[in-house]
Amino acid sequence: MSNRSRANRPTPDLSDANNPHAQKAQNFGPSAKRLFGILGQDKNTLIVVFIFSVLSVGLTVLGPWLLGKATNVVFEGFLSKQFPEGTTKDLVIAQLQAQGDTNQASMLENMNLVPGSGIDFDRLASILLLVLGAYLLGSIFSLIQARILNRIVQDAMNRLRIQVEEKIHRLPLSYFDSIKRGDLLSRVTNDVDNIGQSLQQTLSQAITSLLTVIGVLVMMFIISPLLALVALVSIPITIAITVVVAKRSQKLFTDQWKQTGVLNARVEETYSGHAVVKVFGHQKDVQEAFDEENDSVYKASFGAQFVSGIIMPSMMFVGNLSYVAIAVVGGLQVASGSLSIGAVQSFIQYSRQFTQPLSQLGSMANLLQSGVASAERVFELLDEKEQDPDPLTPATVAHSANRLEFKDVSFGYTEDNTLISNLNLEVRSGSTIAIVGPTGAGKTTLVNLIMRFYDINEGSLTLGNTADSAIDVRTMTRADLRSRTGMVLQDTWLFAGTIRENILYGRPDATEEDMVAAARAAYVDRFVHALPDGYDTVLDDEAVNLSVGERQLITIARAFLANPRLLILDEATSSVDTRTELLIQRAMSKLRQDRTAFVIAHRLSTIRDANLILMMEHGEIVEHGNHRELMEKQGAYWTLYNSQFQAPAQHESQTDGDHI
Repeated sequence: MSNRSRANRPTPDLSDANNPHAQKAQNFGPSAKRLFGILGQDKNTLIVVFIFSVLSVGLTVLGPWLLGKATNVVFEGFLSKQFPEGTTKDLVIAQLQAQGDTNQASMLENMNLVPGSGIDFDRLASILLLVLGAYLLGSIFSLIQARILNRIVQDAMNRLRIQVEEKIHRLPLSYFDSIKRGDLLSRVTNDVDNIGQSLQQTLSQAITSLLTVIGVLVMMFIISPLLALVALVSIPITIAITVVVAKRSQKLFTDQWKQTGVLNARVEETYSGHAVVKVFGHQKDVQEAFDEENDSVYKASFGAQFVSGIIMPSMMFVGNLSYVAIAVVGGLQVASGSLSIGAVQSFIQYSRQFTQPLSQLGSMANLLQSGVASAERVFELLDEKEQDPDPLTPATVAHSANRLEFKDVSFGYTEDNTLISNLNLEVRSGSTIAIVGPTGAGKTTLVNLIMRFYDINEGSLTLGNTADSAIDVRTMTRADLRSRTGMVLQDTWLFAGTIRENILYGRPDATEEDMVAAARAAYVDRFVHALPDGYDTVLDDEAVNLSVGERQLITIARAFLANPRLLILDEATSSVDTRTELLIQRAMSKLRQDRTAFVIAHRLSTIRDANLILMMEHGEIVEHGNHRELMEKQGAYWTLYNSQFQAPAQHESQTDGDHI
């Protein structure tokens, strides 16, 4: 689409607080729920992941309890060696009580004490082997869980990308005219990638951390309800810290990704027009604008990361306080004989395992919030209003139909700005219609209505071989209508690939002979053999290895190959030299036979042989007729035509006068 076609359309302002593209689409809760709903399509696989997570966490949680048993074996064996062989546990306890050492006596009552026996290494070895087996199996189950979950996340992101791609094809052209291309690309690429990375890094760890908290809590209550209650004091403090920080950081993450989209739009715009920037010497202005927007991204990113980063150290501080309280109370219980030293050791390990997943959950909050902020931007795109769907039972006409008729057509890009009013026009089959007029007169808008890039507000546009057989184009599918149309724009569009592939884009199933014939008709064959690989020469996405005129010739060859019944040429020869333009005009004369062609031109000398010339001003056809008839009227067309030829003559006359 040429820039001229955008003259009367609204342009986006991403800095405007009232602009829907600049605002947060949804709040954290609904967005997170919708994001995880994408994963919910793999429910059965998620159940398998949960089972492996339970097995992994369960075996891992058993470790400290078994190690506590091993500690008891070592400690009991060490104490047993301190007493003479032949005595009994009861006798040792009675002697301690008699000596007034009731605390030690109470501690020995709960031990498996065998005076003189020493450490039971067989029992110790069996316990350590159980610990090793539990940790090994737990790691294997964790690896399986992570692998399955990775596939689930990647499948979900694949579906999300497909949804975004399909959504883009269902969006009306007005959406793309209301949002900067760089911001749209940022949503499709950066935001989707960030969602995948956030889920990948947080989901597995979140499941493991939550199950670990539950498992550890159960074991803590089994070992000592009192110590478990001491450990639980840290939970409400942790939750309060997370909630307070998360609310603030979520706003910052949303702003971070919005500013990233604005910066991408600036970069895309500058790189696309870097030659123009250099020619007019605006490098400094562009650099200043980039620095300002880059600084906004830096501030938003730094603020989001800094604020969210407070969660982890805060939770570690609370966990350390809890650890100190557990150590003090546990020591008192061991001294009183209420707990064994192995049980306290196990509990201290569990307290670490309890606070660690809580801290991990806190540290994951910033990643999750970043992912949800990106998800909001993607969901905003997915929730955009789509173009009106094609009819369920579409009408169609013969493929040869190429007669168009506008009846009382009115249209405007916005409701408060009508560009075309009450347009009535009959375009006969096989005729060439030239549309001329000043910039913003509505020339390209007329073409947009024919292609149904926009739908008319009032009236009708019909297509058929005759007036009786004509049908409203809105009763057809867009694909059916556009399959009959070939279009060559002023702005060339070539994709990364060979010249052959770019020409075949017009008709992928065409034969080599058809492709070469189209290339010859458009005079591509004239220069292509001078290239290293001929038609197999690879073009990059900017096709910088071809001149502007050569790129335009390839797009014309693509239209030739499509063999359309309706042909639209929007300043199609403006980028080629005069001699090539004359050759293309001859080829197009052949191409236009038995086809209806619309030609938008600023150089009026190129459309003098058109069957009908429409002179447009302010969205209305002020004059129509062939070149001779319009020149005889000496109206708006006559004035516009003469201005193109008289201006150079006047300039030459003034220049000559300066030399006299």
